[in-house]
Amino acid sequence: MGRAAELLGTTPGLLRAIGEARLITPLRSEGGHRRYFSYQLRIAARVRGLVDQGTPIDAACRINVLEDQLEEAQRVNAEYRRADGSSSPSGAA
Repeated sequence: MGRAAELLGTTPGLLRAIGEARLITPLRSEGGHRRYFSYQLRIAARVRGLVDQGTPIDAACRINVLEDQLEEAQRVNAEYRRADGSSSPSGAA
């Protein structure tokens, strides 16, 4: 956890808080140390950016989730438009 916090330029406490919010769940080594995947560190970095701007940690975690949901919805919407052969969001030509 210390190394991950160092890489992100933050404190282990922020990583713990993100974990407590269940935004990321690191693996545990046999010795009980937290092990983070690179995608988890990217999520933590996004949250850290919001926190650095003054956003409370719980709100920053929620914003991260909502941004991911929006991105996924936009991706699915684009797939539907491609499958339908439409290029406008409303389906009108």
